[in-house]
Amino acid sequence: MELQKNKVELIGYYGSDETIALSAWTSTSRELNKEKEERIPKLLNMLWTNGHETPFEKGMVHFLVDTEIASHIHLLKHRISSLNAESARYKELKENKFYIPSDWPEEWQKKLVDFTTESNKLYHQAIKDLEPSLGRKRAKESARFFKAYNSQIASDVSFNMRSFANFLKLRNSKHAQKEIREVAIEMQKLVENIPGNPFSETIKLIST
Repeated sequence: MELQKNKVELIGYYGSDETIALSAWTSTSRELNKEKEERIPKLLNMLWTNGHETPFEKGMVHFLVDTEIASHIHLLKHRISSLNAESARYKELKENKFYIPSDWPEEWQKKLVDFTTESNKLYHQAIKDLEPSLGRKRAKESARFFKAYNSQIASDVSFNMRSFANFLKLRNSKHAQKEIREVAIEMQKLVENIPGNPFSETIKLIST
């Protein structure tokens, strides 16, 4: 059985280790020279280990994710800079995307596939049958009750690096739910592999 996975895409970023360092140096001098460039790793380490975290808010990472509802709720609980998501209130979700846990026995994976397939059929049928009496808007928003918890929705998520650290600490952890942990791991990998490694020093600090 081919399983639908959660997906993470890095769609943009702003800033770098240098941007964060320059923000900190604003209180003295932002003039940058070779000697100060070489001091950036030491400066960032000093700032982070001593709790001077505000400069890290000047670096941003921006993702597009497809996750099941449980992971979407985990994302909502963080001090994120921005989150906007696909809404079944405003449109009929016609793709019927859903997640099946990879660590389940195949028998139970099939049961969940069958259940989700049936719930999606009821969702679309409810919209069609309820629209004449309730109107299109109310039919769409209330038919969502047929959507299973494993339904996947797209979310546009951005973090500043201070908030990203909080997210990684809580969600890239052995105590986190498997699905959101996999999302956090993939997000970290994508940031670590930005061409030129603009956040190489920062990611070392915030991911430990």
